[in-house]
Amino acid sequence: MKKRTLLVSLLLLAAIGSGLYYRITTQGDAEKAEPKEAGSKDTKAEKHEEDGKVKMTAELQQQNGVAVGTAATQRLAGVISATGKVDVNSDRIAHVSPRISGKIVSVRSSLGDQVSAGQVLVTLDSVELGEALNRYHQSKTKLALAQSSMDRIKLLVDKKIAARKDILLAETEFKTAQTELHTDEERLALYGVSLADLTNTRHRSPLLPVRSPISGIITEKHAIVGELADPSKNLFTIADLSSVWIMVDINEKDLAKIHRGQIASVSVSAFPDLKLQGRITYIADLVDQNTRTVKARIEVANLQRKLKPEMFASVELKLAADAPPVLAVPEESLQDLDGKKVVFVVEGKDTFVPRPVQAGRMANGKIEILSGLQEGELYAVKGAFILKSELKKAEMKDEH
Repeated sequence: MKKRTLLVSLLLLAAIGSGLYYRITTQGDAEKAEPKEAGSKDTKAEKHEEDGKVKMTAELQQQNGVAVGTAATQRLAGVISATGKVDVNSDRIAHVSPRISGKIVSVRSSLGDQVSAGQVLVTLDSVELGEALNRYHQSKTKLALAQSSMDRIKLLVDKKIAARKDILLAETEFKTAQTELHTDEERLALYGVSLADLTNTRHRSPLLPVRSPISGIITEKHAIVGELADPSKNLFTIADLSSVWIMVDINEKDLAKIHRGQIASVSVSAFPDLKLQGRITYIADLVDQNTRTVKARIEVANLQRKLKPEMFASVELKLAADAPPVLAVPEESLQDLDGKKVVFVVEGKDTFVPRPVQAGRMANGKIEILSGLQEGELYAVKGAFILKSELKKAEMKDEH
């Protein structure tokens, strides 16, 4: 019994001793681990601070197209950007119709043809023209007879054979015949037959040439051989596309900044390298109730005929650079990083730091910097996107 009690007591003491040893050992390990963990946290923070910078040697900068410049102030010429549509110059368009009725006997031009002013487009067989030609030739014959009669009577009067009143009567008949012929010539001219045409024997027949009033391109054609044509029918539409209009919508708030004669730069997506200049020739007096915009018209020389009616065009209206100088940087030097606008500022040797800035207005590829960058500081003028990419790659490596 005593032996059994002694054995139980020894086992109990052993268990208590093991528990105390475990507790002391655990506390010691925890105390040792605690400063180590804190030290690890500090190291990580320092590393993150270093990750916020990009180091790039001068040689690598040159290879990657990174260029450094000095922040400076400059005057910004403001720009109003707008979208417009190419339209035909209404001052250089003509609708061709015959001046009298007739049947189309020949068509000499087709859609898309380049025609010159005075060029014959179609020929009509006209009964009305035939009647006018007959009256003209009759008046011409009557005038010739009146001229001959007057000359003969003058000779008789000189010889005292005819009375003075006879010569007065002959002169009256001659003047009447002259007036009738002049009236018939004017009627034919209204029909489109010139005096040069009347001397041509071909115009003894009632064929009427319909000519182009201007030089340009045939944009519409409705003339068909055998059909009747009259002054109410449009046979052709001719447009001189050497000059076109760009119709743009100007925001109501920008009206005070534009005026007639203002220079505009025009470009189209079909020819991205083509930059054309024009001027504002008209500003509407009414504001659109729905869009709160005003129509403006820009006239542009289109000698190469690359601008086509109905094309969409991008327009920039240049404003006067009359504002005070401001700190501005090239558009490409400003980057978006983590939801902020940043400029890569030079810090030390071959080190770039992204610095958040507040951007203002933009003009001609320059952006105003309101805060975050000081005049005289060095920053990445070119290649900022490369620096941003390098920074992102370093952050991704740290995460892994």
